[in-house]
Amino acid sequence: MYTDSLTNLFSEFQFSEQLLRPVISTLILIAAIVIARAILAKFIRKSVRSTDLRRRWFVHTRNALLLLMVVGLMLIWAEELRTLALGIVAIAVAFVVATKELIMCLTGSLVKSSGSAFSIGDRIQIKDFRGDVIDQNLLTTTILEVGPGKHSHQRTGRMISIPNSLFVSEPVTNESYTHDFVLHVFTVPFKREDNWHAAQQALLEAANRHCSDYVEQARRYMQRMSDHRGIDVPSADPRVTISVPAAGEIHLIVRFPTKSGTRSFMEQTILNDVFLNNDFTSTAIKELEQQNPDN
Repeated sequence: MYTDSLTNLFSEFQFSEQLLRPVISTLILIAAIVIARAILAKFIRKSVRSTDLRRRWFVHTRNALLLLMVVGLMLIWAEELRTLALGIVAIAVAFVVATKELIMCLTGSLVKSSGSAFSIGDRIQIKDFRGDVIDQNLLTTTILEVGPGKHSHQRTGRMISIPNSLFVSEPVTNESYTHDFVLHVFTVPFKREDNWHAAQQALLEAANRHCSDYVEQARRYMQRMSDHRGIDVPSADPRVTISVPAAGEIHLIVRFPTKSGTRSFMEQTILNDVFLNNDFTSTAIKELEQQNPDN
């Protein structure tokens, strides 16, 4: 026990000896600076007669001695400061690693805000998440999911909380950038032998008929958006264009203006209007030809 006590005392003495040297050096430096300042102050009082010049020499002397003391302290404690700096760096690295997701979320919030990508009420899609934005803060963005798939416009009843870190690395699609009125697009597939031409005409007539009450208002709104944002906004008139995604297939792409909250309703209204009493399949074409052989 006596030996252990001596060993511990010796270890503490070694530890104290390591700190004793810079402490003594610091005290000597401070004493030297104080003595030098007192001597220089006495010399200036005796040698300089002008009050303004004396005050100026006092200031310069004080600043020079202070700088000398700071440099001396840095040299004396250089080893300890280096150890402290390494410790601080290690702590900082550990902190960054531990809070990486939090930092990414805050960065994503900054990117989202600075870019004005969307606002409350807009319908957005990022990765596989699609829905209407109902809340956003520094860490998350909350949406009411719309789906299933990217072509549906019905809410599923689920709420999704998206971490803002996704906005740093993933593109965001804003389906409501025109806000009050939007250009809604949906696709109707046909086979090559179907009567797709008649379907194209019927879809265009139905779109024009159901949009006639507000199409002029939509045109004016789109023009204001074009003037305000300095971008070319597409025409608000309903259109039905043709796409050939594969051999033997014809897709009719229907585009029409609608109010932001009635996309799904208008799409279903047009489809019901067109397909309720019409059959554009190849079988219907053959039956029509048999009924009218002269044509």
